Amino acid sequence: MRFRWDWLRPVVTAPYVPTIGPVHPSVLTEDLFADILRTAGTRRFLLYDKDLRWSDTKDERVLAEDIAHRPGETLIPTLLARGAGTVKVYAYGVEPASRITAAELAQKLCVTHGADTARVVRFLGSEYATRSARGTRIQLREFSGGPRPAAEPVVSAYADLSVSGHRSFATFGDTIGEDGFRFLFERMRVGAVGPVLLAVVDGRVAGAICPMEIRHDAIGQPQLMPQYFGVLPERRGRGLGRALWRAAMRWGHDHGAAYQLLQTEVGGASDTLCQAEGLTSLGFVINAEA
Repeated sequence: MRFRWDWLRPVVTAPYVPTIGPVHPSVLTEDLFADILRTAGTRRFLLYDKDLRWSDTKDERVLAEDIAHRPGETLIPTLLARGAGTVKVYAYGVEPASRITAAELAQKLCVTHGADTARVVRFLGSEYATRSARGTRIQLREFSGGPRPAAEPVVSAYADLSVSGHRSFATFGDTIGEDGFRFLFERMRVGAVGPVLLAVVDGRVAGAICPMEIRHDAIGQPQLMPQYFGVLPERRGRGLGRALWRAAMRWGHDHGAAYQLLQTEVGGASDTLCQAEGLTSLGFVINAEA
């Protein structure tokens, strides 16, 4: 099948493509949706897929034969081959009934594919106020033409730390309790990720934002990739998160990135920080059980 852009574009209320995630508004074209159909079932990555950094094969694939595509509504189901399996239905539609139809499709496909979980992913436009939205917010920071962010003296690069500083990063990953930082530390040990920026207090790592990497998007623009970002609970509220964020933005600016896209939990600390730093809200993603 192929998507009719005159049917799909009016219901894409946020720049988000199934299996790819958020994209820059200038990149949002029918070609991206055609690309996810072209690779459906192959487990191959598109060259601009941000997850290409972490694996050799794609875990999520489009169930192309089960797509529902009509004027006013497009439902794109995917199967995530991780754990017991998850079926997601990405619902692009302006009618309230689209949510119900998407949930029914997700539950049906869950049975068909022996998956454990059924979910519906919906979208809201940027015109919705924070109080009216939930889920995650898509945020955009553009670098071209903007001032160079100031240096943050509390932030250091992992490569510049002493051996004891390196050990404290491993401890930081364990203490903060996020699997992502533990996984990242193992990748760092074999030189498989980009630079790591750290907030160091009294000789020990108190926060981190990493890895710092730039890749080209679907039309060749250099994009600063999303990072893991965290501060130890006992060190929060002291400006370390803001210092790390600004250091990351300086790195992106200095290394030629055109922009960065982020997803932040609405009302969370990162969401509040990004809004205070002047990022542009592009819309909201609501990912809920079917």
